[in-house]
Amino acid sequence: MTSGDWIGGEFGVVRLTVWVKGRVQGVGFRWWVRSRALELGLRGWALNLPDGRVEVVAEGPRESCAALLDLLSGGDTPGQVTGVIERWSDPKGAVVGFVER
Repeated sequence: MTSGDWIGGEFGVVRLTVWVKGRVQGVGFRWWVRSRALELGLRGWALNLPDGRVEVVAEGPRESCAALLDLLSGGDTPGQVTGVIERWSDPKGAVVGFVER
């Protein structure tokens, strides 16, 4: 499934979960994700995982989540992204703001 396939919940609000692989810890990646997500009006978090990946969870309009996914997959991130896995789902609605965890 690609970002264009998911219609999402009521009013096009979705939850996007992304696992980012590469040199993405200790390089300001979560701060960068938080800044981009807030610019796009998204709620959620960026979390360092024990295996070296970063998990990004974002809720908001499908178009904004797709824009964040494009940024995460692009070459202008801190560090070096070597892989991105995405999952689209219905929003849970319990997320407030966007934080680094």
